[in-house]
Amino acid sequence: MNPVQGKIRVGVLGFGGLGQAAATILAQKQEMEWVAVADHKGYAYNPAGLDPQACRAVYQTQGTVGYLEPHGTLSQQSIQDLLENAQVDGYFLALPNLPNTFMASVAQQFIQSGWRGVLVDALKRTSAVEQLLTLREDLAGARITYLTGCGATPGLLTAAATLAAQSYSEIHRVKITFGVGIANWEAYRATIREDIAHLPGYSVDKAQAMSDEEVAALLDETNGILALENMEHADDIMLELAGICDRHQVTVGGVVDTRNPKKPLSTNVQVTGRTFEGKISTHTFTLGDETSMAANVCGPAFGYLKAGVNFHRRGFYGLLTAADLMPQFVR
Repeated sequence: MNPVQGKIRVGVLGFGGLGQAAATILAQKQEMEWVAVADHKGYAYNPAGLDPQACRAVYQTQGTVGYLEPHGTLSQQSIQDLLENAQVDGYFLALPNLPNTFMASVAQQFIQSGWRGVLVDALKRTSAVEQLLTLREDLAGARITYLTGCGATPGLLTAAATLAAQSYSEIHRVKITFGVGIANWEAYRATIREDIAHLPGYSVDKAQAMSDEEVAALLDETNGILALENMEHADDIMLELAGICDRHQVTVGGVVDTRNPKKPLSTNVQVTGRTFEGKISTHTFTLGDETSMAANVCGPAFGYLKAGVNFHRRGFYGLLTAADLMPQFVR
């Protein structure tokens, strides 16, 4: 029997492109009810469920879900106020990690609030996950189950690499290559800024400080294409923590087309290793080109959220990564 009984009450923090996609996906889930959302100017809460289209319309016309009638509230401390007024089992943190310390500061806000439940993020950077690792004991003490790196990559592809590694006695290399296509960069401004931060000559601080006009000018120079190599991506630390391989054996890169929804190349993970018979081989796991970034991020995130609720209701608290909830590599 599934230990999760009744609908899981879900909140989404952040209502940009990823948050809006998350709301649309949640509306199709039978085991989950989307009841809460917060952006930087307000929040909305309805225990009977929120309407994604109504929230999107208000956000796009008035800049915040705080204007949603009758369930919205304007607030300059929207996360804190939402925590005090909403009954939520788990939150998906669809927030931009700019600056790089932001997600850890959000986790600390949850710890200090006294709220108990499940948190799931889709963090990208290794250094951001390292900051969360320092909060492991605090999260456990607060009875929070936090699952980090649970998007597409890190997340879905990291988990696939963990599973693929079971065929080998020794892992030589994990190579992740992604292709992302979006209709226009404005729908995913924060995500694109995080990607720009990986370009040569850029940093998280520099990308965060860029105006929309400066971002648009950069994309004009590249015809909307961002080619990214040897990225600081948390797949490396997650696979290292899971005992799959050392982080230096993991490489991540890809291409983002900010002007076309079609993927510029297929997303895949390749795991190369030596079998117990002494043979060298490579497993390749490829995502379907028809699946969007939003589908490949939000889908796994909510799957991990459900797993997190199962763990939480069994009394397991603290921090886990997407790779931790998979078969473990036996050396």
